[in-house]
Parts: sequence; C-alpha cells; structure tokens
Amino acid sequence: MSLLACLACAQAAPLATPADTIAVDVELVLAVDISHSIDEKEFALQRAGYVEALRHPDFINAVRSGVTGRIALAYFEWAGTVRDDAVIAWQVIDNAESANAFADKIEARPFRSFRGTSISGALAFGAKLLDGAAFDATRSVIDISGDGPNNTGTPVTTTRDAAVAKGTVINGLPILISPSPSFSHLDQYYAECVTGGPGSFVLPVYAASEFVTAIRRKLVLEVSGVAGPGANPGSIRVDAAAPVDCLQGERDRRFFSDPYFPELNR
Repeated sequence: MSLLACLACAQAAPLATPADTIAVDVELVLAVDISHSIDEKEFALQRAGYVEALRHPDFINAVRSGVTGRIALAYFEWAGTVRDDAVIAWQVIDNAESANAFADKIEARPFRSFRGTSISGALAFGAKLLDGAAFDATRSVIDISGDGPNNTGTPVTTTRDAAVAKGTVINGLPILISPSPSFSHLDQYYAECVTGGPGSFVLPVYAASEFVTAIRRKLVLEVSGVAGPGANPGSIRVDAAAPVDCLQGERDRRFFSDPYFPELNR
C-alpha cells in the first residue's frame, strides 16, 4: 500500500493556465489512456476518434449553442503516471478554427505507451487541472477513456469521490474492443467505480467501428450539458449484474504483473 501511495504522489504537475478569467459554458478535460494494454491499433482509433470529433460540425454546433458560445478544453494522456509532456494546456474553443487547432495538436502527438493503469492518478490530475483553470464555468467535466481497471495509485473510488465532491462530473468511455479474459465487465466497472456526479454517464465501445461515433456523441453530450441514458436512448449500455469489485485491478496486478515487473517505467 505504501508503494501505491508513493506512485500516486508521482503525478506530473498540471501546466499553468491564463491569468484572466473567461466565461465559458463548460471546462472539459479529456483524459486518454496510453497504457501498454492499448495496442497501436486501438491507440490510432482512439486518437482518430478525438481528432475527428473535435472537427465535426456537430461538436462545433454544440459549442456555439451554449450561453457563452465557447468552452475551455484541456487534454492529457495517462498510464501509471501522467508525464509533463503528455498535456495539451487549456484552450478556449469557440469556432471551427479553434477546434481544428486543438485537434491538430492532438493529431501531431507521437504514439507511445507506458506501464500501469492509474485511473485514480488520471482523475486526480484532471481535478488539479480544473482547480488551476482561470475560467468562469457553469460546469466542470472530466472525460476519461481506458481499456482496463485501476491497478496503480490510490483506490479509484477515493479519487472519484473527491472530485465529485467539488462539483466535477466524471464521464467514461470504456474500451472493450479486446476485453481482458480476467476482466470483461469494464463497462460496469466504469459505471460503478469511475464515473460520478449529476448526469454522469458511461458510453462503452465494443467494436472498432463504433469508436469515432461514440467519441463524437460523448463530446456533444458533455458540451451541450445533456447527459444520462434518457438523453440518447439505446446509446449508453451498462449490463446490470452483480456489484463490481472496485479493487479487482489492484488485486490482479499483484498476481499477474508484480512478480514479473515490480516497478513501473519512469
């Protein structure tokens, strides 16, 4: 447990934000999994999904239809830790030009991955980004995608609850294109252990063909402030089953990973 606590402390410091306060409809943080379980094909699909979603007219229209007609957007990639160079700092999105500029920054990032899956670390980092954001926002949202359970850092529910207590909404996009045989219920895990806050939702991806559409749908819902199963019937599918063990990832890691890879890459 002391090792897990130490790893949680090793998160990179969020980048500084502008000094002037700007009114926006939502502060939206995109947190993208680049752990080793994300192969190059899934990474390319995930990257293309965010890039195409940000450039799509539906997203631009959702931004422009808000009270202020603009949002604040930040992006970072995470695995066992968040590295300083994995962050695209806050930018105001208010038209197609600014959305395309942000998409270009994401598209230009190289492919890379690291060991560990610290959803809790990603949520803590996203919360710090929101704390340091110099915007006057009606809503604050962390949008997190990933293909495995938390296995590094503090328990994910602890970090989730702390962020939600500050008024942050956490939405999830669990990737089940190639589900782990030992953890096939990631959609329910995200619903019960990761997401939270008023109107929060989970939008699972079960096939590569769903990826681009799912990400676009999720971003439009988050920007428009319309969320939950009733907002888009049939699109948010979480199977009702027995309660999920929110610490299963940590337990699995002790058996399947730690004996062979006792330390994360730095």
